[in-house]
Amino acid sequence: MKGLVLAGGSGTRLRPITHTSAKQLVPVANRPVLFYGLESLAEAGITQVGVVVGDTEQEIREAVGDGSRFGLDVTYIRQDAPLGLAHGVRIAREFLGDSDFVMYLGDNFIIDGIVPFVEQFRSRPADAQILLTRVSDPSAFGVAELDERGEVRRLVEKPEFPKSDLALVGVYLFTPAIHRAIDGLAPSARGELEITDAIQRLIEDGCPVRSSEITGYWKDTGNVADMLEVNREVLERVEPLVEGDVDEASEIVGRVVVARGAVVRNSRIIGPAAIGADCELTDCYIGPFTSVSDGCRVAHSEIEFSIVLPEASIEGVGRLQSSLIGRRATVTAAPRVPNSTRLVLGDHSSVRLPL
Repeated sequence: MKGLVLAGGSGTRLRPITHTSAKQLVPVANRPVLFYGLESLAEAGITQVGVVVGDTEQEIREAVGDGSRFGLDVTYIRQDAPLGLAHGVRIAREFLGDSDFVMYLGDNFIIDGIVPFVEQFRSRPADAQILLTRVSDPSAFGVAELDERGEVRRLVEKPEFPKSDLALVGVYLFTPAIHRAIDGLAPSARGELEITDAIQRLIEDGCPVRSSEITGYWKDTGNVADMLEVNREVLERVEPLVEGDVDEASEIVGRVVVARGAVVRNSRIIGPAAIGADCELTDCYIGPFTSVSDGCRVAHSEIEFSIVLPEASIEGVGRLQSSLIGRRATVTAAPRVPNSTRLVLGDHSSVRLPL
């Protein structure tokens, strides 16, 4: 069995962060979300993995390399435009050959991994196995309709009026039969080759399609709120480890990771929290559910329930909360007089100001 990881999307819901960075490399507990998916494949005994990449190919290549750090042999597959999940499978056909495979969306996060689902697929063969979870707004997802026996009857991509609350999780297991289903597909109204249409064709052709419901934690990390929520969930499980230089004037409380090379002076860190390598923290407060990535500088500031990407600088800020701070961003205090706000915003930015 092989793995196929789709990492070519543009990440429009995470702009402006993704104007200059791959959405799959935004860190969760100071590790790119893509790495968790790659590790899940390795844990399931899959070693040959194709990674579909787009405009952020070079950045993903630099982060993942040849895959050996995960116990994988990675092959990169270029997708010139994000034309749908089924298109990602189509362009990977040469790599996949006649193998069964797991397709894993690179921005999805399943905290307990996929081992039981892969084992189920291997022991009870079907031409497709989909993972489902119950959601409050199914219209934002592919939706599965099951019959009275729990068998998959119909799949619909982002229906206006969903007939169930069972959303497709971004992990699929296929036999080579999916290639025949994709060959005859036409683009949807969105201009994409939909994997839901391909699976629906399998169903209509009488091919066995099974489903499994995920009861553990899953998130599509497509927006800031979901990124912060996944960061919180992962930090809940961290084991405390302080390898950096923390002076006696500082206080570390709870599950906190301080990486080697970090320097903490006269500061208070309340876990769960993660401080990356080579950070400088001075006279600051880092509250629960906060990740500060490598090379950041935080001084005279308070941060809580936030993600700070590498080499950002935050100084003299009273308090930041529920924030995602980009790579090499600078956040400083503004003069109190006159009472005004100065903004330099990129395209598709979103800002909330106090009244």
